[in-house]
Amino acid sequence: MTGGERVPDVEAYTGLGDWTPDSLLVPGVVRPVVSAPHVVLSRAAGEVDPTAAETVQLAADLVATMRVSPGCVGLAAPQVGVGARVFAVDVTGHPKAVTVHGTFVLCNARVVEATRWKPGREGCMSVPDLTGDVKRASRLVVEGDLPGSGEPVRLVTDGFEARALQHEIDHCAGLLFLDRVAGAHAIYQRKVYL
Repeated sequence: MTGGERVPDVEAYTGLGDWTPDSLLVPGVVRPVVSAPHVVLSRAAGEVDPTAAETVQLAADLVATMRVSPGCVGLAAPQVGVGARVFAVDVTGHPKAVTVHGTFVLCNARVVEATRWKPGREGCMSVPDLTGDVKRASRLVVEGDLPGSGEPVRLVTDGFEARALQHEIDHCAGLLFLDRVAGAHAIYQRKVYL
């Protein structure tokens, strides 16, 4: 590192603050969700410019698609066929959620701290017929950028919301929950179809 490079100040990162999907200033369009084994679901997505018009539109589309999908608590860009590191999450009203940050979209998100690992059942819109037991961190710190403003965000969460974030970050890395299960014994036929 040279003297001219600026080291990011952890204190400069904040929570979501007043950000809402309305901050994007564009209406979202509902997009079709792709299913495994679609190739986009197994490729690592590329970083995006969070201020670019196409990123802002994608963010709005992810929220719109998530809102019309019953039971959906998160949706990543690869799930709508776009290889971009962008995802939406909203665990509001879910019976397992304790910490809830409302509806939000993050770009280029990365896990910076993960602790308290616990198994839990997961499903996915891109794997509609199966669920599986996946061990995930139940306390999580994630950093990313808000679409539109590009403002850096540091999000601290736990429990079900932490699980949802990890699931969506995995999608951006080209992984499905099936890649995280302990084996075939931890995969189940979905009992409730949404």
